[in-house]
Amino acid sequence: MTQLARKVVIIGAGNVGSHVAMNLMVGQYADEIVFLDINDATANAQVEDLKDMLTATRRHVHIRVGTYDDCADASFIVMTAGRSRRPGETRLQMLSSTFSILGSIVEPIAKSGFSGFLICVSNPADVVAEYFYRKLDLPRARVFSTGTSLDTVRLRRHIASIVDVDRDQVEAFCMGEHGDSSFIPRTHVSIGGIGIEEYLRSHPQLADKLDYATLTETVHTSGGRIVAGKGSTEFGIGSVVAVLIASILHNERLVTPLSVHLEGEYGEKDVSVGVPCILGRNGIQEILPLELSQDEKDAMHSSCNVIREAFASIE
Repeated sequence: MTQLARKVVIIGAGNVGSHVAMNLMVGQYADEIVFLDINDATANAQVEDLKDMLTATRRHVHIRVGTYDDCADASFIVMTAGRSRRPGETRLQMLSSTFSILGSIVEPIAKSGFSGFLICVSNPADVVAEYFYRKLDLPRARVFSTGTSLDTVRLRRHIASIVDVDRDQVEAFCMGEHGDSSFIPRTHVSIGGIGIEEYLRSHPQLADKLDYATLTETVHTSGGRIVAGKGSTEFGIGSVVAVLIASILHNERLVTPLSVHLEGEYGEKDVSVGVPCILGRNGIQEILPLELSQDEKDAMHSSCNVIREAFASIE
């Protein structure tokens, strides 16, 4: 098995990009990190600040500001460029501002000869992933967005607080758009390996608290509440990206929902959407075909149509 170069190019040196870099450094998942940003002053300031962190924590990572030529031998590009979400704004409402800059990014990536893994974070993440998949000559296993992986983190945390167990004992995930049309496959929720319906039979006092409409709304509004309070989300998504890169580097075969271009899976095609995947050395090694109820199938189809309509508006 060929050893992957531990070089990561981060496009966008804002809050998210800098926290991706910080998590990669703390986890020691990169030997070289390169920032690309239209604002050289911001990028250089982030580098200087992160170098201070490296010195304080005795980590050894080469971090600098670079050019698109650095993509040629990078194993990973993390796409975080774009402004932060505004209070009260949906991710889809960021479409025009995000896509106003993507044309100037995709061409130099293609010209660089990049052949690694492109992880999209910029919102709307599903539409951005589909755009890069169609524009770059890369296999779909190597072009994906974080999708509903952050939504899933939030879901597990909220269920754990209701059930009062360690969140590592909660298995649950969100599917669909990284946005207001995502949904929770109820039959695939478990506590310590015990299916949720069986668990509730022995804990009936929790039934009313584990209302799926309320849980879904809580997940949908979690990011907005953070944005309203502090102006951006950064810690959660920064750690999610680092976990994904670690899974590829170490061939961990992590099972997590990611937004990947579908070619008939779940009855959908020509759309990137959050579905459970196995992530390992070759990127997305498998899209897991879960059995969904009819309501869940309808929710999946509706969510895919939301993404398709958004993508069609920028073509």
